[in-house]
This record gives sequence, C-alpha cells and structure tokens, in this order.
Amino acid sequence: MTIVRQPTRAGVRDAAAKIAAILPPTPIFVQEIRGVPVAFKAESLQPVGAFKIRGAWHRLTALDVEARARGVVAFSSGNHAQGVAWAAKRLGMAATIVMPADAPRAKVEGTLALGAEVVSYDRATESREQIAARLAEARGATLVPSFDDAWIIEGQGSAGIEAGAQMEAAGLGAPTMVVVPCGGGGLAAGIVLALPNAAITVVEPEGWDDMRRSLEASWILPVGDTPPPTACDALMTKQVSSLTFDILSRRDATGIAVGEQEIAAAQRWAAEKLRLVVEPGGAVGLAAVLTGKITPVAGMLVVLSGGNVDIDGYARALAAR
Repeated sequence: MTIVRQPTRAGVRDAAAKIAAILPPTPIFVQEIRGVPVAFKAESLQPVGAFKIRGAWHRLTALDVEARARGVVAFSSGNHAQGVAWAAKRLGMAATIVMPADAPRAKVEGTLALGAEVVSYDRATESREQIAARLAEARGATLVPSFDDAWIIEGQGSAGIEAGAQMEAAGLGAPTMVVVPCGGGGLAAGIVLALPNAAITVVEPEGWDDMRRSLEASWILPVGDTPPPTACDALMTKQVSSLTFDILSRRDATGIAVGEQEIAAAQRWAAEKLRLVVEPGGAVGLAAVLTGKITPVAGMLVVLSGGNVDIDGYARALAAR
C-alpha cells in the first residue's frame, strides 16, 4: 500500500520560510468596494507572473541530489510551467513541460525562455497527465503535478502566510474571508492550511466550476463533456483531486461561478483601480466580489493569482464595455 504524503500547516510555514529567503513578498493593495476595505494580494507580480512559483520552489527544493540530476516533468497551460521552469533553472535542473497546443503564446515563450523543454499536446483529444507520466518514467524524472501534490499545496499556501502578516501590519486585522481563483484547488487548499480561522470561497469560470459543484454535492464531480470556451486557460481543470477537495470540504469552503463578461470587467477594474495587469483566471475572485455574488466583509482578502495575459485578448477585455 502506497502512503501518500499529506500537506500540513507546518509544511506551509516551512514553504513560506523558503520563499521568504529568495523572493520579496508580493504586495497587497487595499481598495474600498461598496464602502468596505478589501485587500488584494498581487501574485500577478511574481517573477513568473503567478503564484505557481511558490509550489514549484517548495517541491523542487525537496528533491535529493540524485532526483535533481534526473530532472523533472510537469504539465501546465503556462503558469505552473513557468514556475517549474524558473525553479529548475535556479537549481540547475532539466525541466520538461507538457503544454496544450493552444496555450497562450506569452506563457509558452516564457517557459522556453527559462530553459525548459516544451512538449505540446491536443487539449481536446489527449491526456496531459498520461503524456507527462510516460515522459517521467522514460527519463527517470520526477513528475511535478500542478495541484495534486502535498509540496505544491504547501508552497502555494505560503501566499496566505504572507498576506496574513501584511494585513495585520497594515492595520486590517487577520483575514476573515479569502476569495481564491480555483482550477485544481492547490492554491485554495494551501491557503486553508495557512489561515485556519478564515472562511474560504473558491471562484471558477461558468461551465468549469467543478470544485463548486463538488463542494455542494460532497463528492467529486468532473466538468461536463462539452464545457464552454473560456478565457481562463489557467482554470481549465476537468476534475479536481481528492487531495485538494478533501482539504476544502473539511473546512466547509464554498464556491462561486462567474461569467466571461464579468471576468473581463474585473480585469478592467484591476487596471483602472489597482494599476495591475491581471489575467482572466487571476481575476475571477475579483469578478465575484464586484458583481455582488460575494459580499465584501471586513478582513476580506482577494487573491489576484496571475498576470500572464495574451496581449490581444487583454486588449479586447479592456476595450469591451
């Protein structure tokens, strides 16, 4: 019987210490929404433009010398790809990333620029998990999932440790409610461990809201066979893992879905009010608050998880009204 390592709050604290040793904290910005001050954690300002650098660094630094020499294989539409590539480059490791053929060009180019090998696949007909597993086995490399991994979850949770300290220092008090974009749930699960006294709401694009439906049903439900198109390439996870689902369900996390126009409006608001470039998947939590689907409360923290935009798509989002 294989024993799967479980993520812990102690592991999140260890990850936070690792991250603090190499990267400055991403800032928080405070803006009133309907008269309530809301804190925004700008993970879009990470060196790779997204929070994924946290889990990648925690995971790769946990590998021993022999494993590092064999390299890593990951799969991602772009943000995890760049996080793994960045960590691997800093550690002198080889990295191969399985990416969908329709991934945003900026994310593919960013991954290649960091020295990783990119293997493309068809999102509609092929399984990225199977391709990555075969590559890892053939090369003797370590497979680094994007969310279904204890170290990855702990690493992502370091954002919560950081934000909690920043809110206290800013006189906002400890976070009481955290609104988190959700694909596979690694960031949300990590923040649950980091901030045990805060309520958690995950936000997903409409039609891809399998975590919301799973939490409401109390068991894992996959995305349907024909999910709608979405600009949120970072959140197109067809089924969450038991690891992330169990953590969130035990904490009574809730879920919300937002539409494409609402997401684009949130991107425009972030540009106008916060002077931040936020990608569609990174703006879903903000969209839920702006539309009133989530009511602002004192001590609210909204995570802006990424800023790796396709420039043409971003221009259309800013121009739309």
